[in-house]
Amino acid sequence: MYVGTLSFDLLLGDVHSLKEKRSVVRPIVAELQRKYAVSAAEVDHMDLHRRAIIGLAMVSGDAAHLTDVLDRCERLVAGRPEVELLSVRRRFHGEDD
Repeated sequence: MYVGTLSFDLLLGDVHSLKEKRSVVRPIVAELQRKYAVSAAEVDHMDLHRRAIIGLAMVSGDAAHLTDVLDRCERLVAGRPEVELLSVRRRFHGEDD
């Protein structure tokens, strides 16, 4: 069994309230969940309207498949024009951990 996680640190564009922030972050989280069957949520900077941390996790029996899906998720978030991806933190836990 392999577990992979990603943590995206995002700077949001022209956002002036927490309500506008939700309208940007929720569609990203929903698309990650729908397209890639991962667990995803906004996990930090809840009180800041221009910053967001989205956390994502996936479990797989195949390390190559897990790596492929995490790469696709990273490309999806990086390609969103309404956010600037400041950093990505990737963790990979295998059977030897």
